[in-house]
Amino acid sequence: MIDQETLVKIKPGATVKVFEKVKEGDKERLAQFQGIVLARKHGKEAGASFTVRATIAGVAVEKVYPIYSPAIEKVQILNSPRKVSRAKLYYLRDLSRKQTRQKVGAV
Repeated sequence: MIDQETLVKIKPGATVKVFEKVKEGDKERLAQFQGIVLARKHGKEAGASFTVRATIAGVAVEKVYPIYSPAIEKVQILNSPRKVSRAKLYYLRDLSRKQTRQKVGAV
């Protein structure tokens, strides 16, 4: 589960690394997913979630993580955003990686 200090820092434009528990057969391992936060929904209530987008091997991948999911081991904030113009950054889907860096000021 995510601690309150990290929860405040998860906001659109932030670059995060999510450590997620993955069960494969009878073994369990930690999988990392690093990307930019596009949206944060429903504040701190039970159904709250955040969307992370990354490009892996030239293919864009988005994952929606419930904040209170027991599958999330921890979230590392790698880069905090400068002032972002919107609450939801869905327009980044149509931009290239270079344009995204210029717009958000992230990695």
